[in-house]
Amino acid sequence: MSRRYERTNRHCRVQCYRPLPPQLPERLPLPKGKKLIRVFVEGYEDIAFWRGIFDRFENDRFTFEISVPLREDLAKGKKVLMKIAEQAPPDTLLCMDSDFDYLFADQTEQARIINDSPFIFHTYAYATENYLCYSPSLHNICVKATKNDARLFDFVRFFEEYSKTIYPLFVWYAYSAQINTENIFTLMDFKSSVKINYLEVEENGAATIDWLRRQVERRLASLRDRHPDIEHQFAPFVSLLASRGVTPENTYLFMQGHTLMDNVVMIVLDAVCTKLKQMTTSLINNSRKRGVALSNEQSNYNNAQYNVRETLLFNENYTDCFLYRKLEEDIRNYLDTI
Repeated sequence: MSRRYERTNRHCRVQCYRPLPPQLPERLPLPKGKKLIRVFVEGYEDIAFWRGIFDRFENDRFTFEISVPLREDLAKGKKVLMKIAEQAPPDTLLCMDSDFDYLFADQTEQARIINDSPFIFHTYAYATENYLCYSPSLHNICVKATKNDARLFDFVRFFEEYSKTIYPLFVWYAYSAQINTENIFTLMDFKSSVKINYLEVEENGAATIDWLRRQVERRLASLRDRHPDIEHQFAPFVSLLASRGVTPENTYLFMQGHTLMDNVVMIVLDAVCTKLKQMTTSLINNSRKRGVALSNEQSNYNNAQYNVRETLLFNENYTDCFLYRKLEEDIRNYLDTI
């Protein structure tokens, strides 16, 4: 965020920022000398994520309030945030998913605004879901959901293998998006090519990766057959991706977040958590307890479990991700200026 992006109302072609009528309950008064900074996000599901980010910056000088845009039409989303960027009042921040705007640098007007503005913060990863699915944090998700801390699965190694497997298709899809055409490789085709339908927990998912590799190879063969000259254009684009931090081993951080969460990570977590629950249940059943005592023990364990997806949605163990550190630095630099 090197250049300042000035807010202006001149030549406004969109509905200007207007707060909702003042029937909302008033917030608690701020302590003397403390500054309120309002933070607008894309949707309700993003509030908890960005609250977790800004919690780390709360101090005796600043406090933050995270909400969706306060508009009379209740519209939300990234496009709405971009529309209100020029009209938002001072001490207001806009926080959004990067999508491909970070990877494509300054090749579009929207990307230039997002990357240069000191009051617009983006995830660097494709979306908030990619942080929630940060592979080093997934063992903790299993522990919280199943109350079993046994390490049956190496999530980091699996997602490195997964990323390396899908990387060639990611380049095809990202390049297609970068040149703004869906005639080469559509999002739907990419999603169907990189999802997994099952996980063999044994051998750290090797059988699943082998199956996925065959799917990817078939799709690559089809793409090369239909577009024989496209791959020769990839070298500069691959260099651009690498300069933004994309490697074959971390591709999962830059793919579409919902595809990653719903069609990959949840499949993996459900399979691993099922094994962990079976392990604990087996230990209980093989104990010396019998009758009512055994039934009560099993009930206690069942009641202690959490829903895996809900546990994942409140994951905050991604702060050692290199992309998070870039986001953290941006926020810190902004606060230093005010």
